[in-house]
Amino acid sequence: MKRIIIEGNKRLSGKIKIGGAKNSVVALIPAAILANDIVKISNVPNISDKDALVEILNLLNVKVEKQTGIIEIDSKNIKNCVIPEDLSSKLRASYYFMGALLARFKKVEMYFPGGCNIGSRPIDLHLKGFEALGATIKKEDSKYLIEAKELKGSDIFLDFASVGATINIMIAATMAKGITKIKNAAREAEISNIAELLNNMGAKITGAGTDEITIEGVKKMHSAEVKVIPDRIEAGTYIIMGALLGDNLVVEGMIPEHNIVLLNKLQEMGVNFKLQNHKIILNKSGNLRPTNVRTVVYPGFPTDLGQPIAVLLTQANGISLFEETIWENRMGHVKYLNMMGANIVAERQHAKIIGPTKLHGAEITATDLRAGAALVTAGLIAEGTTIINDAEHILRGYERIISKLSSVGANIKIVEI
Repeated sequence: MKRIIIEGNKRLSGKIKIGGAKNSVVALIPAAILANDIVKISNVPNISDKDALVEILNLLNVKVEKQTGIIEIDSKNIKNCVIPEDLSSKLRASYYFMGALLARFKKVEMYFPGGCNIGSRPIDLHLKGFEALGATIKKEDSKYLIEAKELKGSDIFLDFASVGATINIMIAATMAKGITKIKNAAREAEISNIAELLNNMGAKITGAGTDEITIEGVKKMHSAEVKVIPDRIEAGTYIIMGALLGDNLVVEGMIPEHNIVLLNKLQEMGVNFKLQNHKIILNKSGNLRPTNVRTVVYPGFPTDLGQPIAVLLTQANGISLFEETIWENRMGHVKYLNMMGANIVAERQHAKIIGPTKLHGAEITATDLRAGAALVTAGLIAEGTTIINDAEHILRGYERIISKLSSVGANIKIVEI
């Protein structure tokens, strides 16, 4: 087990450079196997989720060349084989191999994907989309067999604007015969990044980033390159840390438009920040005003920043109300924040956060990726020593978080026990 240890209450000063988006790269890597050639992806973050996907590529006999920030994927000798549970369960995004292998081979056999325990997270919408394209699905325990004699374009309406289902269906439809329309599609910036790669590979996709995506199927895909967009959730997490501890902290390499809802919320609270093109300068903000936060699908307030912003709300003067509408199990951080001195009353997906409260160090546990980010944030502002167990969750999605925070003045380290 990895453990993060923080000596809190140190001001943060200097620059933090934002890396490539986790939620993009975990779909770009599976999508790359559609090409019977080399696909080059740059600005790749060094996170454990990327490593888990490379393990699956190795299983499929895909050649992978890695340099700092760059991955080259050569699928000329790919073999379609069963993706076992020990690999698929390492991360949720392993399910993108369903769409990619179905498109290329018309058959995929793999076990149910893993990832953080933040809710039931069914893949029904993905499977309905594959069925609409002409696939049949058989399930044995936790293993899926999905196959089709031929994939045919179809109009597909998503009951919920799911990011995963939108991307997976879009990938599968790239090589289907005819035209596919995904209606009520998710609109996240990461989806446009995936469509960019697919189009660079020869796909014909329009409307990515809107609620209706049109895919005209092609027969084959070719070599291409793409750059991973900056990670808006990583940026948002460090922005929140800067609001609490910044001393001219600069978060650079971000796209402000991707975090506009967070920035509007911080402005509401009275956070001291200044935007300059692709960077933001933050200073510790006193007399924070309380506010209400409700997570919704993009372009609303992102569910992945709901847990980190809860820490900021503990320092506001008054009562803030929080509601999580995407996942039913996203309150794993509350118990530990209260152990550290926060005053949060939570019931199911709602929380009342009463502030300001002083936080003190404690031994706590990261229950999932974004809860872990919240606990790191809490440890940074707490008096004394904070020990965060199960830090592996955090490393799944935050590239070099220890070195980035250390470089701007945090007293933070990671140890193996």
